Amino acid sequence: MWVFLAVNFYFTIHKNRIFSPRVKYNMWDIIPVDISGRHRIKGGYYMVCAAAALTVSADHIEKVKQIKILPLWLKRSPSLLDIVQLVEDTADQLSFEGMIVAEKGDMYNRPLWMPESMFSRAFKYQESIAERRAIELVHHISLSARNLLINELQIEA
Repeated sequence: MWVFLAVNFYFTIHKNRIFSPRVKYNMWDIIPVDISGRHRIKGGYYMVCAAAALTVSADHIEKVKQIKILPLWLKRSPSLLDIVQLVEDTADQLSFEGMIVAEKGDMYNRPLWMPESMFSRAFKYQESIAERRAIELVHHISLSARNLLINELQIEA
């Protein structure tokens, strides 16, 4: 009886390492984007867009290849076309072909067909866990870059 329990415990704990073959996960290239600063500051809108060239699997960021940021100052409130142009310009700085992925809120909660028809490359809203993590990554980059630039350029609220 004890031998059976010990063997059963061993296989329960260690079965993933011993008996599972190495699984190759599908990976794909994406360009997650995020924009910080779509609110009024000193008579205008100081926005920073961050884009990253990533390879992801279903639930992990596998590789970070490049990161770019692009600031933009507008005197009027940004429209969807302004946001699409800023995202497109930032993604064009990357020497990387991948699908642009964004949060639905960054595109003013418009249906997918609307921003998708405005981009010159493939676009989609986030779906997988890895895409959510990638957008979190570029969100931290865009917010930090915007805060740094506001402090360095002495733009105060």
